[in-house]
This record gives sequence, structure tokens and C-alpha cells, in this order.
Amino acid sequence: MASLLSSSFTLTSSKVDHLSSLSKKQYFLHSFLPKKANQPNSKSFLKVKCAAVGNGLFTQTTQEVRRIVPENKNGLPTVKIVYVVLEAQYQSSLTAAVQSLNESKRYASYELVGYLVEELRDESNYKSFCKDLEDANIFIGSLIFVEELALKVKAAVEKERDRLDAVLVFPSMPEVMRLNKLGSFSMSQLGQSKSPFFQLFKKKKQSAGFADSMLKLVRTLPKVLKYLPSDKAQDARLYILSLQFWLGGSPDNLGNFLKMISGSYIPALKGLKIEYKDPVLYLDTGVWHPLAPCMYDDVKEYLNWYGTRKDVSEKVKGPNAPIIGLVLQRSHIVTGDDSHYAAVIMELEAKGAKVIPIFAGGLDFSGPVEKYFVDPVTKKTFVNSVISLTGFALVGGPARQDHPKAIEALMKLDVPYIVAVPLVFQTTEEWLNSTLGLHPIQVALQVALPELDGGMEPIVFAGKAHALHKRVEQLCTRAIKWAELTKKTKEEKRIAITVFSFPPDKGNVGTAAYLNVFASIFSVLKDLKEDGYNVEGLPESSEALIEEVIHDKEAQFSSPNLNVAYKMGVREYHKLTPYATMLEENWGKAPGNLNSDGENLLVYGKQYGNVFIGVQPTFGYEGDPMRLLFSKSASPHHGFAAYYSFVEKIFKADAVLHFGTHGSLEFMPGKQVGMSDACYPDSLIGNIPNVYYYAANNPSEATIAKRRSYANTISYLTPPAENAGLYKGLKQLSELISSYQSLKDSGRGPQIVSSIISTAKQCNLDKDVDLPDEGTELSVKDRDSVVGKVYSKIMEIESRLLPCGLHIIGEPPTAMEAVATLVNIAALDRPEDEITSFPSILAQTVGREIEDIYRGSDKGVLKDVELLKQITEATRGAISKFTKFYRADREKLRKLFEFLGECLKLIVADNELGSLKQALEGKFVEPGPGGDPIRNPKVLPTGKNIHALDPQAIPTTAAMQSARIVVERLVERQKIDNGGKYPETVALVLWGTDNIKTYGESLGQVLWMIGVRPIADTLGRVNRVEPVSLEELGRPRIDVVVNCSGVFRDLFINQMNLLDRAVKMVAELDEPVEMNFVRKHALEQAESLGVGVREAATRIFSNASGSYSSNINLAVENSTWNDEKQLQDMYLSRKSFAFDCDAPGAGMTEKRQVFEMALSTAEATFQNLDSSEISLTDVSHYFDSDPTNLVQNLRKDGKKPSAYIADTTTANAQVRTLSETVRLDARTKLLNPKWYEGMMSTGYEGVREIEKRLTNTVGWSATSGQVDNWVYEEANTTFIQDEEMMNRLMNKNPNSFRKMVQTFLEANGRGYWETSADNIEKLRQLYSEVEDKIEGIDR
Repeated sequence: MASLLSSSFTLTSSKVDHLSSLSKKQYFLHSFLPKKANQPNSKSFLKVKCAAVGNGLFTQTTQEVRRIVPENKNGLPTVKIVYVVLEAQYQSSLTAAVQSLNESKRYASYELVGYLVEELRDESNYKSFCKDLEDANIFIGSLIFVEELALKVKAAVEKERDRLDAVLVFPSMPEVMRLNKLGSFSMSQLGQSKSPFFQLFKKKKQSAGFADSMLKLVRTLPKVLKYLPSDKAQDARLYILSLQFWLGGSPDNLGNFLKMISGSYIPALKGLKIEYKDPVLYLDTGVWHPLAPCMYDDVKEYLNWYGTRKDVSEKVKGPNAPIIGLVLQRSHIVTGDDSHYAAVIMELEAKGAKVIPIFAGGLDFSGPVEKYFVDPVTKKTFVNSVISLTGFALVGGPARQDHPKAIEALMKLDVPYIVAVPLVFQTTEEWLNSTLGLHPIQVALQVALPELDGGMEPIVFAGKAHALHKRVEQLCTRAIKWAELTKKTKEEKRIAITVFSFPPDKGNVGTAAYLNVFASIFSVLKDLKEDGYNVEGLPESSEALIEEVIHDKEAQFSSPNLNVAYKMGVREYHKLTPYATMLEENWGKAPGNLNSDGENLLVYGKQYGNVFIGVQPTFGYEGDPMRLLFSKSASPHHGFAAYYSFVEKIFKADAVLHFGTHGSLEFMPGKQVGMSDACYPDSLIGNIPNVYYYAANNPSEATIAKRRSYANTISYLTPPAENAGLYKGLKQLSELISSYQSLKDSGRGPQIVSSIISTAKQCNLDKDVDLPDEGTELSVKDRDSVVGKVYSKIMEIESRLLPCGLHIIGEPPTAMEAVATLVNIAALDRPEDEITSFPSILAQTVGREIEDIYRGSDKGVLKDVELLKQITEATRGAISKFTKFYRADREKLRKLFEFLGECLKLIVADNELGSLKQALEGKFVEPGPGGDPIRNPKVLPTGKNIHALDPQAIPTTAAMQSARIVVERLVERQKIDNGGKYPETVALVLWGTDNIKTYGESLGQVLWMIGVRPIADTLGRVNRVEPVSLEELGRPRIDVVVNCSGVFRDLFINQMNLLDRAVKMVAELDEPVEMNFVRKHALEQAESLGVGVREAATRIFSNASGSYSSNINLAVENSTWNDEKQLQDMYLSRKSFAFDCDAPGAGMTEKRQVFEMALSTAEATFQNLDSSEISLTDVSHYFDSDPTNLVQNLRKDGKKPSAYIADTTTANAQVRTLSETVRLDARTKLLNPKWYEGMMSTGYEGVREIEKRLTNTVGWSATSGQVDNWVYEEANTTFIQDEEMMNRLMNKNPNSFRKMVQTFLEANGRGYWETSADNIEKLRQLYSEVEDKIEGIDR
């Protein structure tokens, strides 16, 4: 599959046999190209060419395909025209226009050369562009919206502008628009002048209205200007006529345009009076069909014509045919570059659908969509689903977007909205060979922005000017499937609910983040049943549902397997799964040994009427240590493929509902974005509409599911965060501190302090607070200091936020839970909305700033700890305790409470079930951002189609400010721990989700460490950086080694480019090496590797394209690893793929040597925690990416690096050591009765959640060695020594309890936990008992 092709390589003939399946796939890929292309002969496959050909850029084409030089000039003057455009649709029209002018042999002979803006990245193309401009007469530019390329165009044209006879730039970035000049008409004052023309460009939030106002102007101005005498008015009139000609796009219009400009502005032709015709005007918006006699302005007329057609079947014209609306770009139609549009229309009609293709000339399609897709009288929608073939956001195209306006139009339509993608910056071949898939700039413009409108399914359907037949077929079938959901009755609809089991074990069926899966499914099915769906035989309770799915009823007792819903023979499997042979390279012949009984492939699950609940198979390699070491992930196994073949072709699902965050489908190998039909996610999901319940706080992985498995993601709420509270010894400590405060001046002060010290030691707080020995004489000041520090630690534990229990779909939070969420929302300042946080308002009443109080409390200043506690309690009991701070600013409070009132409505509005039903009925699901509801209440109410953000919008200015604070604290902390020296290198991790939630804070941290700042362009997009001077920075530039998660790589490839450019720029600065550690290390590494400084300064790493994670998490969860060295090898082999800004088209290339050398200089490792729901032991991702022990092994001095965690979950951002954070996590979650009882109350799922936290703690021991012995000891006391607790765990979920006992034994066996021989003996006995119990039930 495509992800194997990660770099350009040639195979020796001995390897050819081994890779025969690869060559078959390569052939499989060529099935996309239009049939007339020559099919390559088999020999050519031996050299597997990849994206990294030629210049290492995405776009390998050159201007020479668009150059016309007149053969015979006939003694006529030459007019040379150079043009730069975004897409190639003008190429054929302009070429035809120039050829016909040259054939007429009158006036002049024309030379023409055209560049696609993306080609100018290549240095040699850019040089030839500058050279072409040197003797050009006319320059034309259009739709130049990529800043770095816009600046290149500007620089080149500016040099020649005074000499050129005419410069015409149509809608582009203001910098390029200012180049316009026609006679006395110029736009150099653009954005400053008072004239209406310039006012258009000034509006900051002009969105797409800009293009539309421009079109209106184009319609009316020439008529007005005709009657104005001045030359200036005539030049302006000709500019506007030029724009009319250009938008009219046909060869005739463009021929007349060139005649008009050359006759008016080329000195050699001025006296000739060259005649030209006025522009032929086409409709601005309308309905178009390749076979229709004309364009229609009225949809009724179009439908009348449609009814008279003889070339389509009666079925297509009949009332039951699904009707698909298409949205097209007018420029492709008027320039005749429309074959890819025609292909989609023909394919839809061949599949039995009626088509209404509409177009618009501007960039705002919201009006035309309403005008042509909605019946003006009944307000009913004509169409059942809509595909936009423009690839752009509905309102605003590549320029500024207006998403609220787009969403409003799409909500009125209320049908699924698919945005397919034509290749703009790559040829078909380049896309096929690229492991990244779509060009990053195209992902930002044509995938990320349409998602904000609610667009889904970014299927690549066309190359430059031709359709990709297999992709068109996939696109059309899926659009019709979505449309059919509106046609079928509820009773006949078939739904396949898919649950996950990870790691594979019976105790883990139905894993999903923060979700009680079976209780949720039960609640959804009850609701669907009431709604008219056929859910026959649904049991009475969610517990009974679990039993039926998990236990095989046909075995005498429950077999070790799950309930088998279907047995698929190998022949049937091959017949239903066209790509089955592709899987043999990784898994051998079917059926294999996963999800099979040796003869058949087994599909696990249970059917109730028309609803099937199935268990998605896992990756399959989690139990194989050798496979975990492979740097690229294996294909899905036969059982996995059989599952989806069953769902689509035997069960015949109308929709699949993936239940909860998250499965493996969207993480299967293939391109990152813009799947081909050889990418596994595309093959597996096939033609089934995919609806996916995803946690609202995980927009990054939800986006991967949208892009790679075409999911309509619906958000669900994470359990509301509550304060951790205090228990056992910690509670006792809190009481002792209260009595100290009231009695400290009496004789009992020293005695109480002594009790506080001994109790703190029993609670293991001596690891976090410097405690004196018991019995030491302390002064009053020292006593206050000790108590202050202990108090500060206790408050930190008490006020830590944690989600209690698991969410159930369709159950809105209780009143108490809603209040808990509101308190957390009220604790953050929101300067952009002019809202001051509650703690800030209260601090101001006592004449303090809240930041000061936070600092004092962190240091353990007793009166500040006490004041912060009062503020916290007043915030919690806001109204009842309000009297103490009665001087609070009323206006600020009014604003805050109004905002909280709005938030409360959002918290309790519950639309998770409603949105699911809308999706299943083929309606539009309103889009909304994913993220942390506390930071961004717009995430609420849940039940929205989650999207991420515009990747070019980060890091924001606010994120950079927060980043600076964290970096300064990190550097300070490291200096304290490191004898006052600055760290030379920090190894850190970038996550997708936290950068979405914080708008790029951790991205900003990397930039600030190396001392650069991001620069936004005029459209607010961040594509450039500049160095901050050493004076301003006030410290050396710190070197970084950045490990980007696979999800970050997929979502933010532009930002990886930005980071790589930034690091390389800093490495090349002429600065003393003691002030620039990036340069210092790059020079050393360049010398020892024998490469240039830029290559040695490679610091931005991730997985190979299409692969995710270091697999350490899989090894730990499945106990399939021998020693820590093996885990470190996994990390190095999977995470050493680098991104290179000098060859962005090459994708991720393996650079292990540079990776190891860079890591060996690290003195600190660093990660961010960004929201209260996910902490270090909640998920396995954090330890999976932790290189602490690895760095120690790579360092020449063998010194362990300091390990830090930045915690920005509250307004009081903290940088703690990793071991402090692990202790805090253990105290507030694993060992906290409030947390584990909350989990136990959810039954089967809760036991699994407790076991997961313990396993993840072992993961931290394995990668960092930063877990204290007492954590395991206390956990053993809590869950194993307590007889009653142990029995509850065993009865609720014996499989997960067995895993828990095994994990304790493993922690001891691997040397992470020292305990008494009695404890170990008890655990061993317990293990055999549980085994017997499970086997006993099972046998």
C-alpha cells in the first residue's frame, strides 16, 4: 500500500520476488488514471519511484507545458504574456486564444507562458519565471493566496513593474493586488484610498462578500465609467472589463481581452485601433449540465428539460430516484475545463441518481445553494445529498471564509454535505506516489476549512483536467448511500453498531474514552426502538446486553471466545474482499490465526432485528514483539477485513455506527489525507456511511476519523470534572493544619507541627515537600513555612479536577455536575470576551492580583495558601459565601454571571441522541469545534459534528504569551535542578489535541525555546517566523528535539514545515555558540556526520506516514516485551522519521542517526498536560512518547535527564517534575476513593478503567523509572488486601481483575515494586483462583 513508498529507492532484483505484491499494488494504483493513458509495462515497476523525486517538492510540473512561441513572426511586433494562476483551468482557453490570434497574422504575434503558483517553490522554476518577466509586456495573476508564494511573485514582478506595459492581478492577496497597473490606473494605495473600489479591500472581515461585491461592481461600473472623461476613469474601466473577460474565461473572451490590452497599452500597437468585441457574459450563478442546450437560471426550467431527456432511464427521471446536488466552480465551465465535472454527473446518472449541478462565479455559494436546492414555495429541499466539487469552503473559497453563514445555509438544506477534492498542486502520479497524499497547503485550504462548514468525506476525485474513475465511483456510490438514508423507512434501515476491544481481552469489550459503552448502546437502542427502528429481542438491561455479546450461547458453558455472529469461509471471504491478497504479504494466506477457527473467519457480535452489534477486531500485532519493532505498521489482518466485508455485503448495513473513542480503522496504513483505493481505511469502510461517536475533547483523532474513514463524527460529553477532595491521612493532615492555624500562637503550636510532619511522612509527602526531622526545634517562621508548604501540596491535591464515573449517551449532567463544570469555567480569565474570572474578581477585592496569590501559594507562603483556599471555596459556593468579598466589582460580576448563564444552558442541552438520529435519517449534523468545554464552552452542547481548526491559524498571539510563561518556568526549574546552568537541549512531544485546545501553545513553546516568533500574513495565517534578538530573549537559544505524534503530523504538517524552517534558520544565524545551542550542536553533528549544517539541524520527527505511536503502549498493555532496551528500540525505529522543509514533498524520511545524536544532547524531557480529563495515567499515549530512559542510554555520560510536565489545566500553570506529577495522579485518581468508587459504580467498565490506570503506571516505570514504590504498595493495599474490595472487582469483571493481578506481579518481577514475600504469594494464589474461576465458568 502507499505507505510503503516513503522514499525514493531502487530494488535489487533479488528483492523483487519479496515485493511482488507491492508491484501488484502499484499496478492497482494505476487503475485510477483515465483509460487512455498508457499502462506501464511490468518492468517499469522494479524502480519504485516515490514522492521524493526531482526537487523533493510536491509539484514536479514546469511552465514548459504552458509555453507558446510563435513559429513565424511575419515581421509583426511580439507581445509576450506571462501569467501565474492557482489552478490550471485557464491553460486550454488561453492557449486556444493565443493560437487563434497568431493564426490571424494581424497586428502582433503573441508569445505566452504560464506558471501554476505552486511551481514557483522550485528554485529553477522561479529563476525562469524571473527571466520570463525580463522581456514580458503583460503580466497576469489570479487567485494567489499562499503567502510565501505571493511574496515571491511580488518580489519578481515589482522589479519589472515600471517597465511592463500592463500588470493585471485578479482577486489575490492584497500584497499582489497592489501590483496592478493599467496606464494611470494603479492599486498601489490598496486599502488606504477612500474610493469605493478600494474600500472593498479594506474590510477586515470581508469574507466572501468581497468577491460578490466585486462581481456586482464589475457588472455596473463599466456602464458608469464610460461617461467619465478622464483617462483615469477609462483605465479603471478597462481593468474592470479585463476582469469581466477573465471571469468569462472562454477562448473568445480571452482573445478579445488580449486584443483590448495590447491595443491600448503596448506602445508598438497604440495607433492601430485594434478592434475587440465586448465580453460575452455568462450567468453568474445557475444550473449547468454538459448535455443541456444552455445554462438555466431557474431550477424548474432545468427540471423540465431533464424530464424530456431520452438518454437516461425512466428510473432516473422517476419520483423515487435519489437526487444529488452538485456545487461547481464557474471558471471550469466557462473555460471548458469541465471533463471531471461531466464524469461525476455521468457516474451518478449511471447509478440511478438524478443530478442538479449548480455553479457560481463568486466565492460565496450559500446564495445559489438556497436558490437552486430549496423549493421557494414549500421551503422543502429538492436534493437528498450535496457534493461540492470545488474543494473550497462554501463561503469564501481560498480567501477569507464565513463559516457561520455557510452553516446557516447548510442547516436550511439539511442533507449530508460532502466536499470532494480535485488535485490542485500535484499531478495524479505525484499524488499516487506520495505517502502524505494531498499537498499540505491543499489540506489546509480544501480539507480543513470545508470541515468547519460541516463538510465531510474529502475524496480525491480528479487530477488536473481529468477524472479519476475509481475515485469518482467511490464518491458517487457514497453520496447515493447517504441520500438513500432519507428515502428508506426507519423499520427497514439496517444499522451496524461497532464496538472496540482494546487490548484484546474479554474484559475489554466496549472500550471507549470516558464512555459507559454498553449502557450507552442500550439507551440508544431503546430510543431507536421507540422511534420505529426494528430492534427485535433487545434484552431488558445493559448488563444482559453485555452478557449476550460477550458469551457464546451455543457452547455448553461460555467459551473463551465472544459470541460468534457469522462464520465466513475462505472462498466467500475472497469473493467479498477484492483486496484480500494484498494482506498476505503481512499475514500469510487466509484465514490466518486471528478471528478464525482455522477454517473460517469469525465475526463476533450479536444481531437484534435490523441492528447488529459487532466487535471490531484489533490491529493483530499487539502480541508480537517482533512486529512491534517494525518502523511501519502492518496492513489489517484477514479477520479485520472480513469484519467490514460482513457488515457491508452480508449484513448489508445502511450505516455503521462506531461507538466511542476510538477504534483502529482510521489508523490503518495509507496516505495521511486524500486516500487512494489502495489505502486500507478506504477499502475497509467501502461504501457504508460512517457515523462515529467521538469524545468532544478529542478533536484531533476525530479529525483523523473524518478524513481517513469518512466519518460523520458526533461529539459526546466527557464526565464533568469534580475536585479530587481529600481522604484518609490527607484528610487528617488538613484537620491538623486547621487546628494549627487557630492554636499556633498558644503553647501547642510546636506539638501540632510535629504531628503534621509525621502524618505528612506517612502520606509519603516527604517526596514532594522538604520536611525537617521530627523533633527538630523550629522557629515560628520555620513552623509557618513547613505548614505552608504541606498545606499548599494538600490544596493542590484537593482542588485537582478529575472526571468521576463514565458518561452515558443521552443522559445530560445532573444539577451538581453542571455546577462543577460552571465553577471550572468561571475560574478562567477570557480577555477576548472581556470576561474576568471569579478568582480574579475576588482577589481584587482584597487589593491583590490573583497571579501573585498563585505564586505565593506555590511557594508555600501560609497566608497566601489560606487566602487562595478562601477564594476557591467562595468560588465554589459562589452565592452563599459571597458576603465575605462584598466589595467585588458589580459590572465585572454581571458580565461573568451572564456568560455563566449562557454556559449553563449549553451544558444541559443534550443533543447526542438527537444528532445520531438526524445522521441516520440522512440529515445535516451541525458542525462545532472539539476541545475542552472548560476552556472553550463553544464545544457545548455536544452532539455536534466535531471539527478541528484552520491549521494555518496557530499559534495565536494569546497562545504565544502562555507559551512564554511555561518556557520561562521550565527553564527556571531546570536551572535550579541543574546547578544554575541553562539546559542545552530539551526533548519534547507535540500532540494534536492539545494544540487544538490551546490554539498552538505547545507549538509556541518550541518556537520560544529556540527564540523565534511567528508572523501572520494579511489574512491572519501563520506561515512565517522571524528570530527574536538575543537581547530581547535574555538567555541562550535552547536546542530542541521534537517528537510529533502521528496525529499531529497528519493535522499540522504545515506547522511541522514551519518548525523545521525555524530550527534551520536559527542554526544558520551568525551567533556565538554559547548563546545558540541549536547552532552549537548542529555544527558538531554536521562535522561528525559529514553533512551540511541544515541537514544536521534536523529536529522535527514523527512516525512514517500512515503509522502512529511508538508501539511501547501496545507492548506494555499486552505484556509483550522482554526488557527496557527492547522498548527503546521500538521508539527509535518508529519515531525517527524526519520532516524536511527543503523537500516537503518527500514526506517523512528516516533519519535515525541524526535523531539519536540530537537526543543524546538532551538534558531535559518535557510534555504538556492541557485538560483535566486526561492525565498521565489515564491514557497510554503519554508514556508511549516518553524518551527519558532512552536519552539516558544515548548520553555519553549516562546521566538521566530531568523530566518535566507542564500542567496548564488550570489558570495557575505549573511546571512539575514527572515524578511529582505521577504522585499527584496516583493520589487523586488510582488511590482516591472518590475516583475509584465513581468508577466501580459503572460496573464492568469501571473495573477495566481501574486496571488501565495501574497498567499505565507500569508503563511510566518502564520508560522513565519515575514511579515511587509506595504507589504500588498503596494500590495493592487498596485493591488486593481489602477483601471486600477484591471480591467486588472479581465479580464485576473477572477478566479485567485477572489482568490487574497479573500487572502487580509483573511490576514486582520487573523490579519496579519491592514488597513482602507474603504479598507476592497472595497475588500468585489469587491469580490461580481467578484463572480457575474464569476457566471454571468457561469450561
